[in-house]
Amino acid sequence: MQTVFVLDEAVKKMASGNLDHKIILDNRDELGQVVGAFNQIADALVGANQKITVLNNRLKAENIRMSAELDVTRKIQQMLLPQDRELKEVIGLGIAGFMEAAEKVGRDYYDVLQHKGRVKIGIGDVTGHGLESGVLMIMVQTAVRTLLAYNEADPVRFLTAINSVIYDNVQRMKSDKNASLALLDYQQGMLKLSGQHEEMIVVRCNGSVERFDTMDLGFPIGLDADIAEFVAEKIVHLHSGDVVVLYTDGITEAKNMDKLLYGLDKLIEVIEINWQRSAGEIRQAVIKDVRSHIGEQKVFDDITLLGLKQK
Repeated sequence: MQTVFVLDEAVKKMASGNLDHKIILDNRDELGQVVGAFNQIADALVGANQKITVLNNRLKAENIRMSAELDVTRKIQQMLLPQDRELKEVIGLGIAGFMEAAEKVGRDYYDVLQHKGRVKIGIGDVTGHGLESGVLMIMVQTAVRTLLAYNEADPVRFLTAINSVIYDNVQRMKSDKNASLALLDYQQGMLKLSGQHEEMIVVRCNGSVERFDTMDLGFPIGLDADIAEFVAEKIVHLHSGDVVVLYTDGITEAKNMDKLLYGLDKLIEVIEINWQRSAGEIRQAVIKDVRSHIGEQKVFDDITLLGLKQK
């Protein structure tokens, strides 16, 4: 009974975390064999615990490293977003943009670029999450800037070249990521829209709403080696007071606590109410309404909005 009592006390100590406890008995009967087996288990648990501690330390160090990498990527993304002073330099358009990442690294892309009198506006959304998707977004932004700097004006060649670069890199990365991407060329009240993304919403100066589907204007970037046959262009003429809104599905698919989506109809409704205001005020009204809809619900996707108003 004394041996059984000692075993019971040892088990309790092990259960409380003391894995170094051993039982020393001179018994050579069956209970002595049990004690021997118990000590072997204790030794094995000590060894396993040491390995787990080492692995946990490695994991902690890896998490710190990954967190640092994500922070660097996020800062680069923020640095690449168009600055207010750049937006104010665009002649003929009032422009206001907004992007809020759901995670440390965003997957959405938007940009407003000027080069030798040309204005290139882009908006897109990379599939997936994390560092890989964030890096792909930066690749898209770099490709757009490079082609604009080389004065490529043809939308088919422009999007085909971007796709070629992204597709090759995706293959090299052994990734399955791709991106939706819509590009707008603006010049003196005329928009040329190309590429596949969400709908483009236009509220005319008389309050009427027009929706432009981009499904037939392009193909996901990085999904196929050649997308030239899928790329098309839509020309939209703007008049003074017309409003254009571009967005990512982080807005229309934002959920509230009841899992209800914000939806495109609600977005259009808010724009209709505020279309007579400035691009910045329209942006503010939409984002405020989206946040009100989300409430305390966790944000699962990046929220990006780009508002344009013809002067």
